[in-house]
Amino acid sequence: MSIEQQMREKLMVALEPTRLDIINESELHAGHRSSPGTGHSHFRILIVSPAFEGKSRVQRHRQVNEILSEELAGLVHAMALATYAPGENIPT
Repeated sequence: MSIEQQMREKLMVALEPTRLDIINESELHAGHRSSPGTGHSHFRILIVSPAFEGKSRVQRHRQVNEILSEELAGLVHAMALATYAPGENIPT
């Protein structure tokens, strides 16, 4: 199972999102000094989930970071998170 599939599975189970976009942006960081060069190090994630209702952006990001703590301790170097509750205005 790829790191992207692993993250998707964990987020689907934990947050039951109505939308989950995971974009691997590792190639954009290839050659940067801090990039491990694995091809699975930088991700952009958009999540829309009822689990985020009533929570601040910081609380939402902490929740996602906790769910993906194993990945963040290993292969994943960086994640850009966009977290929304259903009905919130999602920028396009």
